This record gives sequence, structure tokens and C-alpha cells, in this order.
Amino acid sequence: MSGYLKYLGKSRAVVAAPRNGSVVNSYRPALYLCDTTSSNDSHSTSTNFRTVTTLTQPNKINNRSCCSSQITKTRTNTKNNAATMSTMPAQHGHSEACCNIPPIVTEGYESKGRYEELGGYKSYVTGPQDATKGIITIYDIFGYYPQTLQGADILATSGAAKYKVFIPDWFKGDPCPIEWFPPDNEDKQKKLGGFFQKNSPPSVAEKVPAYVKAVSEKHPEIKEWAILGFCWGGKVVSLVVSSPESPFKVAVQAHPAMVDPNDADKIKIPLVLLASKDENPDDVKKFEAKLSAPKHVETFPDQIHGWMAARSDLADEKVKSEYKRGYETVIKFLSKHL
Repeated sequence: MSGYLKYLGKSRAVVAAPRNGSVVNSYRPALYLCDTTSSNDSHSTSTNFRTVTTLTQPNKINNRSCCSSQITKTRTNTKNNAATMSTMPAQHGHSEACCNIPPIVTEGYESKGRYEELGGYKSYVTGPQDATKGIITIYDIFGYYPQTLQGADILATSGAAKYKVFIPDWFKGDPCPIEWFPPDNEDKQKKLGGFFQKNSPPSVAEKVPAYVKAVSEKHPEIKEWAILGFCWGGKVVSLVVSSPESPFKVAVQAHPAMVDPNDADKIKIPLVLLASKDENPDDVKKFEAKLSAPKHVETFPDQIHGWMAARSDLADEKVKSEYKRGYETVIKFLSKHL
């Protein structure tokens, strides 16, 4: 059975099934928001540039509630220099502008964009007026969180190319309350089941092409499009770009939920997938193997599902550095393929 959300607490897993809102309990010692396939503690890190796959040794993961404000560092990244990539001189053919990300704001972030009504949806819009390339961002289930808006602002102006970024409010002002996490009682489980039943990825994916058409009519200066999805939105991305009618030239998935290797067979455009420690490494590896277009697939082995969006604890220096590195990776990929 497939589901859109899994919370694994100290010993009990709760899976919210979207079709009928039912909940299934199981027992596994882990914590993540992703698909319903059980995970192990191996992590796959790979990139098409060298086609390297690295399996790390198993490690123990401390169990925390899904929205804990304290994120335990469970593993030390041996490539510490990668976390400070943006402060280093440009290398490997990338210009310095490609990595010119401003300091990450830990709290109290003031977004740089504005809200517009586009295609019938309130939309966060950020980026220069003369941008000719656009990014449609599919937020996670928590909607317009500061970490997500800051990421959009970073994408809009931090690269050598400038992008206009659009985040439509698919939930019409009614996102999933973060207070529902962890789903540790029957009431929360019932509410989450209803939320996913109402907001399934297929139901949103089918609306995306019409939304892009509406945005293009109002912003005809934008000639090329990329799509980015976080968590739940990552599945939306897979469904959209696997269609032959997709308007997108490049796809980005950040800690995507419900990674399905069968989706990859139909994806024919460049794609970057940044996985957390919580995505199933076997599914990520199989997904990568089936991609036929240029790709960059990488696992951030000490980051939780959600570290580039609403669940990112930017007060944690390690999380903040990997948040920044994640956006640097996306910007570099876009500079090559969009």
C-alpha cells in the first residue's frame, strides 16, 4: 500500500493512506516523512559527472518528533569542506557568481518577493523583472514557511543567471498545520489522512500545466521553465515531468517523498535529486539508474527529510551549511541545463 506520509517515532510507525484516510501501524526505529517503503541505514551518494555510488557504514539515528526544534547531529560529514563551498574560490569551471549566495538568515527572515494572483492561485513571486527563465516551486505540505521563501529568494538572484520564481498556493490558504506533527494520537492521524486524501500529488500535478500557461501569459518575458518540488512536492514533480506534455526543461527534487523508480522511466529532461538520510536509498539508487537525461543525484547523509524547506532548523549550524550547499547544488545544475 502506498501512502503520502510516514512518521516513525521511537518504535511505532504511522502511515496515512491517501485513498481512504485510513491509518496503518507498524514498528520500525526511525523517523521520516516519505514513502511507505521501509528504509535501512545505508546512504547512496552519486553524481552523473563521475557516476560514483558510495555506500556508507550503518549508523544509528536518534529518534525525535517530526517537528522537533532540536535536530540531533547523528553523523559527522567527513567532507566538511563541501559545507563551506560557497566561500571558496570558484572551481571546476563554475563562475563565482554561480555560488554567490547571501548569508542565510537563521530566524526572522523578511522575504524579498510579493504575492500575485496567477491562474486562480495566490502565488509568491520573487526575482528580477527582466528574468527570462522561470522556476515553478511546489512547496511542502506546510505551505509558505520562511525557510521555503528564503530558498526561493536565493534561487532568484544568487546564480550567474537570474530566475523569476513562482510558488502557487495549492492549498488555498489551508496547509497542513505543523502542530499535527508528530501524528501520535488518533485525532492527528485522522486529520492527516483527510489532508492527504484531499491533496494528493496526482490532483495537484494535473493542475500544473494550466498554471504555467496562465503565468506565461502574464509574464511573456519568461521563455524557459524549471520545476522544483520539496517533499510531497517532489512527487508532484515526478508526475508532471513524466508527461510528454510537460512544459519544463529542467526538474529539481529536494528530499522527495514517494520516490518511485517507475516514474524515472518517463522522465526525459535533466533532473537533480537531493535526498536526505530518510529517503529509501535503494529507491533513490534505482530511480537514478533509470534516468536517461543528464542528472545529479546526491544524498545528504546527515540531513532530515525537509532540510531545504519548512522543517529546516537553521539555528543548527550544520543544517544551515547543508541548506546552503543544497541550494548551491541546484543553482549550479540550473546554470548548466536551463
